[in-house]
Amino acid sequence: MDYCSSSSSSSSSSSSSSPKPNQHSASATDTITDADTPSSSSPSSSAVHRALQLVQSDDLDSKLQGAREIRRLTKTSQRCRRLLSDSVQPLVSMLRLHDSPESNESALLALLNLAVKDETNKTKIVEAGALEPIISFLKSHSSNLQEYATASLLTLSASVINKPLISASGAIPLLVEILRYGSSQAKVDALKALSNLSTYPDNLSIILATKPIPPIVDLLKTCKKSSKTAEKCCALIESLMEFDEGRTALTSEEGGVLAVVEVLENGSLQSREIAVGALLTMCQSDRCKYREPILKEGVIPGLLELTVQGTPKSQSKVQTLLRLLRDSPYPRSELEPDTVENIVCNIISQIDGDDQSGKAKKMLADMVQVSMEQSLRHLQQRALVCTPSDLPINSCTSEVSLK
Repeated sequence: MDYCSSSSSSSSSSSSSSPKPNQHSASATDTITDADTPSSSSPSSSAVHRALQLVQSDDLDSKLQGAREIRRLTKTSQRCRRLLSDSVQPLVSMLRLHDSPESNESALLALLNLAVKDETNKTKIVEAGALEPIISFLKSHSSNLQEYATASLLTLSASVINKPLISASGAIPLLVEILRYGSSQAKVDALKALSNLSTYPDNLSIILATKPIPPIVDLLKTCKKSSKTAEKCCALIESLMEFDEGRTALTSEEGGVLAVVEVLENGSLQSREIAVGALLTMCQSDRCKYREPILKEGVIPGLLELTVQGTPKSQSKVQTLLRLLRDSPYPRSELEPDTVENIVCNIISQIDGDDQSGKAKKMLADMVQVSMEQSLRHLQQRALVCTPSDLPINSCTSEVSLK
């Protein structure tokens, strides 16, 4: 769901041959914009009727042909997804043919296309008993089946009704295993499926019990920070930061906090807002414990930039986080107003490091130049007070010990 998390959600290739591993990737996401692609001519009712007849046949070759036709017809047509809803049960039956991997793949891809942007089909597929074979495919030695099963769970997990059913089926630990050891595409789809499932509150503790932070951080480190994948990684991390075990896991993971800070600096506006939210949740839970790990990763420049460029929601979060990160989270006196400038200058004075403070002060100067907001006008008036030579960076005993 970049479904986490992801440009278009068009379905897999319509070729009748065995599909390549990554052909499904776009169709796997249901949380993205998934507009139907108009075709030059709408599928005829006779083509839909023929596909249904084939998939309901007792002959395996006819079933295979029918599944491939359904996959093709539902690739771009929401109308066909509705008309072919009656194919769900026979397709699910094909998933149970243990001695026919080709049938499993064809049926899985047809069901995947039927489920995209169709809430009724999503629930119907689960009600027909598809979860058991799909979850078994997560453990398959076939990389194709493993990928298609992960993509299917991604799409099915977009349904509010399906979220608790998927978690109850035991899918979450297996999805985390895919996140650790799966192919590149399967990892992304597993992450997005977990992100979908995490929006059902009871699922968060189940996800947390699988110790997902290390593989999430690994994926976040390697993906493009402005990608949908990075957004989904941060969204899942933010949800897990509500738990002490999640916060401890992130700070214990090498480069964990830094990966979130990098999204805060280089992500999309939405990703940056989520990243700030994750750090804020940490700091609000225990300021004394998490202030130093956040500060030492060089978070200040990114926070300063967001006070100007961020969404209104992220700007509010930044203001709160800056107050928590400074020497004291409370205003010192009426003579020293609780402005962004005073908060930042106080933080900079606590940081032992010329590179960090110099970069932060440059960002502070840039803010003065570009901001038109009233809250930053006071900063402009006081800019000369916080010159590099005046800041007691090296002379001040810092609470923050960079290790």
